[in-house]
Amino acid sequence: MDLQLNGKRAIVTGGSRGIGRAIARTLAAEGASVVIASRGREALDAAATELTEQTGGRVIGITVDTGGQESVDRLVERTVAELGGVDILVNSAATPWSSGKPTDFDSITDDVVREEVEIKVLGYLRTARAVSPHLIEQGWGRIINISGLGARQANSIAQTIRNVSVSALTKNLADELGPHGVNVTVVHPGLTRTE
Repeated sequence: MDLQLNGKRAIVTGGSRGIGRAIARTLAAEGASVVIASRGREALDAAATELTEQTGGRVIGITVDTGGQESVDRLVERTVAELGGVDILVNSAATPWSSGKPTDFDSITDDVVREEVEIKVLGYLRTARAVSPHLIEQGWGRIINISGLGARQANSIAQTIRNVSVSALTKNLADELGPHGVNVTVVHPGLTRTE
């Protein structure tokens, strides 16, 4: 398949595992140079090496904590330095939603909601904020935000809030960045079996 990505430069947050890793693999296989970003250095290095071997593409691992703007800014600065720019941002970093997290109304504390919003929603906003000047300057770019079915079905207040918020963030960014040639899209994957 030719997605016309040859020569494009991409950042995939949450790229060392799960959906982010699968996206990074596809981007690299299609000819894009890819930075995968996550918090865990060891897993990141292993994923970058494996993806490079699998695709024959250029995959670089850079540590980031999307919970802080300075860390995100360093990620984008290093990506631009290493790849010569950035064209695509895929926001996939999030704390995994698991069966161990509270789902009923009585168990959802403010802190549970804050944690979900901090990494997934504000993390996506931080990375978009850091990348968008580069995309606007070149008049072309793509931002893809990975949400989830929690935006469309009620399983847990915290999960629903984080995913609906990603959808709302995406719509606002699309309206604001679209006139500058930057397409912003949200994807709602269903239950996904990962490593």
